[in-house]
Amino acid sequence: MATPQFLSSFQYSDSLTVVAISFCTAIVCEAISWLLIYRTNSYKSLKSSIDKAAKKLETMKTDPNPSKLSTKKSKTKKIDRVETSLKDSSRDLSLFKFKSGAVVALVLIVVFGFLNSLFEGKVVAKLPFKPIGIVMKMSHRGLKGDDSTDCSMVFLYFLCSISIRTNLQKFLGFSPPRGAAGAGLFPMPDPKTN
Repeated sequence: MATPQFLSSFQYSDSLTVVAISFCTAIVCEAISWLLIYRTNSYKSLKSSIDKAAKKLETMKTDPNPSKLSTKKSKTKKIDRVETSLKDSSRDLSLFKFKSGAVVALVLIVVFGFLNSLFEGKVVAKLPFKPIGIVMKMSHRGLKGDDSTDCSMVFLYFLCSISIRTNLQKFLGFSPPRGAAGAGLFPMPDPKTN
C-alpha cells in the first residue's frame, strides 16, 4: 500500500502519515479503554476511594494540630492504615486496567506491523541532531546508509505514541488518580518493613 496520491508529492508526507496513524491509534486505544474500563462503576468507585484516601493521607501528614489524634504513635498507626488502604486500592485499579491492556496491545501490534510493512527501509524524517548510541540504534533501525540523522518509522512512531497517548489521556480525564501514581502491579517495597 502506498501513501495517498495527494500526500506523495508533499515533502513531509511520510512523517505526517506516521503521526496521523499514531494519533488515530491513540484515539482507538482510548476508546477501547473507555469501553472496557473508564465507564464502569467499579472503576469509578475505585478511583473515588483512591482520591479520598490520598486527600485524607495528605491532611493527616500535614496536620500540625495533634489534638485530633491523641498521640504520635496512634497518628502513625492511622497514617499506616490509610497508606495500606491506598496501596491496596491502587493495586486493584491496576489489575482492573490490566483487562484492556491485552486488547490495546493487540491493536498496537497490528498497527505497528502495518506501518512496518508500509515504511520498511524508508527514511520518514530527519533528526535535527546526531543521536547517541542506543538512541541511534533505534532511530536508524532498518535503514541503509550511514547518515545518523535519518529517522526510521519505528522511532517516530514510538515518540508519537508515547506523547500523543499520554496527552490524550490527560485531555480526556483518563489519567491515573493522584494517589495512584507510582503504585501499579509491582509497587516499590515499603521501607518501614525492612
